[in-house]
Amino acid sequence: MNDEEYVTGKDSGFMLCHDCRAVIEHHRDAVSMRCPQCLASVHPRKPESLTYTWALVLTSFMLLFPANLLPIMRVDYLGSPDYSTIMDGIIYFFKEGSYGIGGIILTASVLVPVFKIVGIMMILLSIHFKWKTWLRHKTLMFRFIKFIGRWSMLDIFVIALLTVLVQFGFFSTIQAASAAPYFLGVVISTMLAAEKFDTRLIWDIRVASEGT
Repeated sequence: MNDEEYVTGKDSGFMLCHDCRAVIEHHRDAVSMRCPQCLASVHPRKPESLTYTWALVLTSFMLLFPANLLPIMRVDYLGSPDYSTIMDGIIYFFKEGSYGIGGIILTASVLVPVFKIVGIMMILLSIHFKWKTWLRHKTLMFRFIKFIGRWSMLDIFVIALLTVLVQFGFFSTIQAASAAPYFLGVVISTMLAAEKFDTRLIWDIRVASEGT
């Protein structure tokens, strides 16, 4: 089945309640509606979805640079501090022969955030320029982006775990450094962008293009 053969629920006069997932008949002359089951406010599309998504994904893009360039972890050994960035840790594991651990950190802390930001931006640009090809593939890509979002917290989880476990006073301690808040901001911003985005807007391009 081609993308052009699909019909959206909005085309058929139906809306989805995001609280209870009930399918509701859409009265086109109604300014606002409430779900008859849970009384939640329902809309044909998420209000201001594109605006919120653009703001959040641009925020994550700007935070990505200090998150990767600044040191994310501080290790104090015998009173001497040593700072390391995300890439420093990845390079260390590769040099030590721990390719599995290095690969996991590289994927979760660098590749996944970049893929999420670039992927969401591509989808937003395709909506802005009304590219009506590959609609199904873009929808599947966004679902994958939303699914892998939680794994970006791996680096923060490892640092938090080491901070608790490695506390030997003067001999050795581990603390989160200046990049940690920026990296956390990247993760949270991309996760919120995925939550705010309405995938049905991808399919609305076809309807808008056919109406022009």
